[in-house]
Amino acid sequence: MAVKILIKRKVAKELTPQLDALLRKMRALTLNQKGYISGESFSQVDEPGVSMVISTWQTLDDWRSWTLSKERIDLQEQIDKLLGEPTKYEIFENA
Repeated sequence: MAVKILIKRKVAKELTPQLDALLRKMRALTLNQKGYISGESFSQVDEPGVSMVISTWQTLDDWRSWTLSKERIDLQEQIDKLLGEPTKYEIFENA
């Protein structure tokens, strides 16, 4: 069953270019992962620096495997350091 992962981040406005560069690297790596279907990126209209990614995966296990990969962990650590807090995730499946 497909799952959607909502990934929420908030970064200081002046750090947005650095975050964007890291997220582009993350997206490039994600494209080659087993079970990855699609991803969409959004910026919050009324609050600069707030972003959300909606990532769709074939199964929750595919998503979890990706989260445990060394390349993703390394990039995620860089992202969280830039944010000053952990990235927030919400996982949804079709009802």
